[in-house]
Amino acid sequence: MHGNGKTATGVEWIAGAAYSGEVPEQLSVDVADHVAFVRLSRPEKMNALDVPTLQELVATAHRMRADRTLRGVLLSGDGPAFCAGIDLSVLSGGLTGFGRNFVPQPWRGTNLFQEACWAWRRVPVPVIAVVHGYCFGAGLQLALGADFRVSTPDAKWSVMESKWGLVPDMSGIRALAQLVSIDVAKQLAMTGRTISGEQARELGLVSRVAGDPHPAASELLEEILQRSPDAVAATKRIFEDTWPGSARRTFARERIEQARLLMTRNTRIVRAAAAARERPEFAPRAR
Repeated sequence: MHGNGKTATGVEWIAGAAYSGEVPEQLSVDVADHVAFVRLSRPEKMNALDVPTLQELVATAHRMRADRTLRGVLLSGDGPAFCAGIDLSVLSGGLTGFGRNFVPQPWRGTNLFQEACWAWRRVPVPVIAVVHGYCFGAGLQLALGADFRVSTPDAKWSVMESKWGLVPDMSGIRALAQLVSIDVAKQLAMTGRTISGEQARELGLVSRVAGDPHPAASELLEEILQRSPDAVAATKRIFEDTWPGSARRTFARERIEQARLLMTRNTRIVRAAAAARERPEFAPRAR
């Protein structure tokens, strides 16, 4: 897999999804072999998240959610850092401007700041954050919004909000609760301690550590791409909808998703390929 595919310009930026308007300065999107390469593109600001970047992250994730030919996403940052946190320009409009973005949308339960991170959990394909340099505050929460995180061993991770007298409020509490024990989550959130990528892996925040995280992330994604996109999407839905949750609800979702999968075209393709001992050529995702 590589990132030199079609750049997100013009009308069709990814098969099956329409995009109108100019390429945003804050974000770049390239597509190759049904994989989207999404990069934060504010290197002069260490990819700090301002309001336009937050808005574009949300819009991009929502467009990708609708594309059934998409198979995976690699999320990274240009320049010397993945993301150094929130850009203080988000307060430039005063409390009134900030308040508009802070109010949640009732149909999804998140505000702009939360949705910029959590929208990637709603994309029904594996999303891998590729982390180097600083991964602070909002950047850490964006990385936790991905399904997997591949980091350089010397990357710097911090739940930075406590240093400003705040809490991680961009979906970070929920994501931390899913990944680490409650005492570890509390320590990270209460101290704002900076840890390395290797330490983050030991705690469970990071999936893999590699000196060059891009090939490692591509290797992980390639392994997943060998499986049915319907099964991958269903697996992600079950975990996102039930983790943490009651055993009864999880069992019900398992039955529902399995029944649907038994009827899909891609499941039949898997069976035929297994019988022929061939690599399956999958159809677009069913849902």
